[in-house]
Amino acid sequence: MNKKDILELKRRMKKTHCTFTRMCGCYVNAEKEIVLTFNENFLNLEEDELHKYLEIAAKTLSGTPGNNLLELSFPKEQEEAGGKQQFLMGLKESRLKNDELAQAFYQLVIENYDYAGNYLIVLFHDAYDVMTKTSDNNALDESEEVYEYLLAAVCPVALSKPGLGYLESENRIGPRMRDWVVGVPDVGFVFPAFTERSTDVHSAMYYTKDTKEPHDEFMEFILGCPARQTATEKKNTFQEIVSGAVPDERKRGRVLYDIHETLQGMVEEKALYTEPEQEPDPIVLTPQAIQDVLTSSNVPEEIAVRIERSYTEKFADEPPVADLLVDKKILNAGAHERREEELLVEVQQLKDELGLTKNELALAQSTARAVSDFAEGAVGEAAVALTPEDASCEVILRVAPKKADQITTQMIGGRRCIVIPMEENEHASINGAELAEE
Repeated sequence: MNKKDILELKRRMKKTHCTFTRMCGCYVNAEKEIVLTFNENFLNLEEDELHKYLEIAAKTLSGTPGNNLLELSFPKEQEEAGGKQQFLMGLKESRLKNDELAQAFYQLVIENYDYAGNYLIVLFHDAYDVMTKTSDNNALDESEEVYEYLLAAVCPVALSKPGLGYLESENRIGPRMRDWVVGVPDVGFVFPAFTERSTDVHSAMYYTKDTKEPHDEFMEFILGCPARQTATEKKNTFQEIVSGAVPDERKRGRVLYDIHETLQGMVEEKALYTEPEQEPDPIVLTPQAIQDVLTSSNVPEEIAVRIERSYTEKFADEPPVADLLVDKKILNAGAHERREEELLVEVQQLKDELGLTKNELALAQSTARAVSDFAEGAVGEAAVALTPEDASCEVILRVAPKKADQITTQMIGGRRCIVIPMEENEHASINGAELAEE
């Protein structure tokens, strides 16, 4: 059953579209005793009651296929006389009018369903006249087939929370009565499955509210099908495989992020090349496919080998699909960590640039002070080297701007000399000592 098949059934869970013929069920207490049973024509229910039961039925068709909704296949032996599939076929064909078959189903649930507390078992029977659709999904006014099925839901029943309320008989505010309230379904199923808008008696669609603990015992002992892992279980198993293959905790998060980023990219690319009105084909992560994922994620070879070995052991029979394996929390955490690393690099670059700017500023300030000192005729330490590079020079000149273009070099006595012409009214100093006139 794909999303379109499930939505087609779910849209019928409204009074204006619903064709449920009958409903039956029982209320079971925490001691696994049947407190009451009921069997009624569905359309004869009071309107408020009818809507509440439709909400229960619709909830059993909600969630994500492959996670909350699992398609279960019946083994061959269960389709033979005495098998669970044959029992469900008889219950369906009775249209819930056979109380003995209904009681047998209740007992099957009570004996095998692992739940501590009160709960309600509800069975609905429906006969859906499936309309023929054209290639552009327009319905024609003619029947393709009659899809007859059972929808079952098991709902916890718990006491309402204590609180205050208006006590009309006493005209005051006081503690309100606590009632036993039916909650949303914990588990449920549709039989036969509705596959490609047609009856599939070899399969059932199973619903679980809790994808971490999907009640394997219900799948195995009540429906008689091999239990299947939900996407949540597969995701947790996959993360355990990767974590176990990366002993260094500091590297583990990065490896997980790189792998999930690659998976997310594969899913987005698949959707990009899929027609808008179509559902993208699932990307099945076979052992060979996961090897390609690890290579694309630049996972070190020794770690990749360990992951591939464990992955094959866990998922050889039923590989997960990429879009249900992607963990948004890991992607968000990894993206946040990567951004922090990028910010640290940017901060260090800014520090380096700021340090260079400070040095340049110090040099400019030193030069400005020296020029100012010279203009005022200052002597002493102001005439000392201006920059660190000056320390390697034996001769350092500092002259008034008007003298700079008068300076030349000449060979005198075989030596290169600096020649600075001096006027009668000009003075010179060397290292703070005034140069004597000859």
